[in-house]
Amino acid sequence: MENTATYLNTILTDKLYGRFLYPEANHSLLPVIFPFFCRVPEVIVHKLYGVLCLYLAKMWQEIAKYGRKLVEHGLVESNFGNISLRAGDRMIITRTGAALDEITVNNVVEVDIRDTSSMDIIASSEAVVHREIYRQTSALAIIHAHAPYAVVESLLAGPGEKISPVDSEGQYFLGEIPVVGGGIGSRELAGNLANALSRHRGAIVYSHGTFAVGRTLGDAYIVTTQLEHSCKVKYLYERVRQQKKENK
Repeated sequence: MENTATYLNTILTDKLYGRFLYPEANHSLLPVIFPFFCRVPEVIVHKLYGVLCLYLAKMWQEIAKYGRKLVEHGLVESNFGNISLRAGDRMIITRTGAALDEITVNNVVEVDIRDTSSMDIIASSEAVVHREIYRQTSALAIIHAHAPYAVVESLLAGPGEKISPVDSEGQYFLGEIPVVGGGIGSRELAGNLANALSRHRGAIVYSHGTFAVGRTLGDAYIVTTQLEHSCKVKYLYERVRQQKKENK
């Protein structure tokens, strides 16, 4: 019975309640709050653990789905960009060099959010950035893309500046778009992005690409597409307006 109780507390408290349903909860109190777990037949625990394993499998499949969409719509080159999902105090993130349109279970890795881990060496080079965003915001999903018009607009604006969309959707959905500086995968970039994304749905890293957050990857993908759309409309509009001035 003691082994069963320990098994139940470990699986259900940490993995189910601690990591998925209540990531901010005090884990040391959960076994006290849910003592009836110890009376649940062990077969039920195995079934619940099976459900959790299926949930983790679903996570990499979601990453694969949006990785393909990003490449298909020209928002990132196949072997660049990265995607992650939060699961309590852990995150599932694409591995370094992974082709986003060919993601399998072997192309993602699970790492700690609270601190660095030995798995960071095979995780995306931007893992430190994703980690800091999860620490400082309520985001549960992050997409980093290399959307071309967004990169161009960041070059025109400069680090520390904001891009003001000229299209109505961008004005309503995004507001001002912050452009942040910092080296790829650096702590400086991690801090700058986490700060920007605590107030905005998306941001652009100067000369590099977009970062978008959401409750789901679907949310983050919509923000990514809107960032690129608004930057494209702004670039084309200002180019045409400039040509009209020159032709007068």
